[in-house]
Amino acid sequence: MTEVETELVEAGPLPRKRGLILAVAALLVYAADLVTKVIVTATLEGEAPIRLLGGAVYLQLVRNPGAAFSMATGMTWLFTLIAAGVVVAIIWIVPKLRSTGWALGLGLVLAGAMGNLTDRIFRAPAVFQGHVVDFVSVFAPNGDFFPLFNVADAGISVGGVLIVLMALLGRDYDGTIARKTRKGEDA
Repeated sequence: MTEVETELVEAGPLPRKRGLILAVAALLVYAADLVTKVIVTATLEGEAPIRLLGGAVYLQLVRNPGAAFSMATGMTWLFTLIAAGVVVAIIWIVPKLRSTGWALGLGLVLAGAMGNLTDRIFRAPAVFQGHVVDFVSVFAPNGDFFPLFNVADAGISVGGVLIVLMALLGRDYDGTIARKTRKGEDA
């Protein structure tokens, strides 16, 4: 039986463009989230779901007091703290960020956290208890097939998948790459 070791390959000098990639991704998705929520609240309040793409997508306004999938609706304050923690953690990582994939993934997660945090802070019923505006339902109205979501949720999901993919490929946010080699062999 051959043993497998993990070798870390050092990253090069710290490029500034990774922070720029994170910032641009975060700003674009955050802006898209804010704009779509303004449009949805102005046009879909009290309206029946709008069917698009032959029923593949429905647009309807739902104010979500809970987390993903409307879980834990009485714990809005906790989700506010978690989102704020995610934002702080991502900002803390930026100076060490050397991976383009991680920069994009973290930018999407940051945008999603900021978008939903903005709702929690500034929307009714109260500060730090605001309900998140969700408006996309796939394959059936009312979230019957899959829970309703918004642009921020999509950013968190896509960013999370990208981060997991980077981890599975052995690439870390600081640019190091874990390579598996058989014991006694060179990489």
